[in-house]
Amino acid sequence: MANSVYKEIRKEHDMTRDDVCDAATASGNPLQPERLERIENGKLEIHPEEVMLLSDIYGEPALCNHYCSKECPIGKKYVPEIKVKDLTQIVLEMLSSLNSMKKSQERLIEITADGIIADDEIKDFVFIQKELERISITVETLQLWVEQMIAENKIDKEKYEKFIKE
Repeated sequence: MANSVYKEIRKEHDMTRDDVCDAATASGNPLQPERLERIENGKLEIHPEEVMLLSDIYGEPALCNHYCSKECPIGKKYVPEIKVKDLTQIVLEMLSSLNSMKKSQERLIEITADGIIADDEIKDFVFIQKELERISITVETLQLWVEQMIAENKIDKEKYEKFIKE
């Protein structure tokens, strides 16, 4: 059952399918209990907008990353799975990756200055590329953490969005 995560999250939130569908309808996005049942049992593919809707109803932003990294045909290729972590762990991972990149910065310039990656440069280039990917994933993890804090009303959404727009 590929989509059982949707059923698990619903049950974690102690909601019935009718509860979810009522919340969906109240938000202006009707969802039928029969459709939700078929999605939860892996008999029907979920649409991206339905994932976003369920993510909002449950207050689980990680559900969107799950869909993109595990179910979406394009996302499976390009979107890494992001694990929910606490802020301290995220910051420490970010600092570790940034320190590693600081050491690799000159080497990256040497490798790329001529616009060609020579055979003897490939190993170092791939290492640097992996470090950059780690930074990217850590940034996405931080964003997921922020979205979760907003969903839990631990960060004021309006104030946060005000500063994002500045």
